[in-house]
Amino acid sequence: MSAAAVERPHGPAHEPPMLLEQADRLMEQLPGYRVEILGGDLTVTPPSDFGHAKGLSSLRDTFASAGLNRGETLVLEAVGLWLPDGPENFAIPDLAVVDADAEEHVAEYECVDPAAFRMVLEITSGNYANDLRTKVAAYGAAKVPVYVIVDRKHERLHVLTEPIEDGYAMHHIHVPGAKVTLPESIGAEVTLDVTQVLDDSRRITPRR
Repeated sequence: MSAAAVERPHGPAHEPPMLLEQADRLMEQLPGYRVEILGGDLTVTPPSDFGHAKGLSSLRDTFASAGLNRGETLVLEAVGLWLPDGPENFAIPDLAVVDADAEEHVAEYECVDPAAFRMVLEITSGNYANDLRTKVAAYGAAKVPVYVIVDRKHERLHVLTEPIEDGYAMHHIHVPGAKVTLPESIGAEVTLDVTQVLDDSRRITPRR
C-alpha cells in the first residue's frame, strides 16, 4: 500500500484551496484507493496487499472477540476521522475502536469527530513514514487516546498513548516474542502477540 502525496494547487491568493473537491474527484477516478488529506496534502494509497488484508482481518477478529464490537464500542475498518490540525484534513485509519454512538458524531465530509475514537490502528506498507510520523502528529493533535502501528518494515509493534499537541507523550516499541496488553480505556482487555500479529500481516512472496 504505497502512498504518494499530491501537491496542493497554487491558485490566486484570494481563492481558498478546495482539497475536498479534489479528493472527491480522485475517489471517483480511483475506486478502491484510499484518499486522505494529511497536513494539507492529498495522499492516495493503493488497495491493500494480501498480507495487509489478512493481518487486518485477524486483528479485527481479535478486537471483536474481546467484546469491542458490541455494547459501548464498535470495531470499524476504514472509517473517516476528521482532523483538527487543518481546515480540510482527514484520515482513514485501517482499523478503529469507536464509541457505539459514533454515527451521531459524524462531522465534515462524512468523517467522524475524533472525540468518538478510543483507538486507531495502522498496518504499514510502502509509505511507512506516513504511519510512523505524519499520522503520529495528526492522531496526537486529534487527541485519539491510543494509536497502534503494525510496523511491517522494521518488524515491530508500536503502542502510543497520552496524546499531546504534536504526537504522543508515551511511545512503546515491542519486538517479536512480546505480548502487549493495550490500555483498558479502549473498552476491554486486549492482549496482542507481536509475533502472531506480524506473521499474520507479512507480505506474501509471489510464486514464480
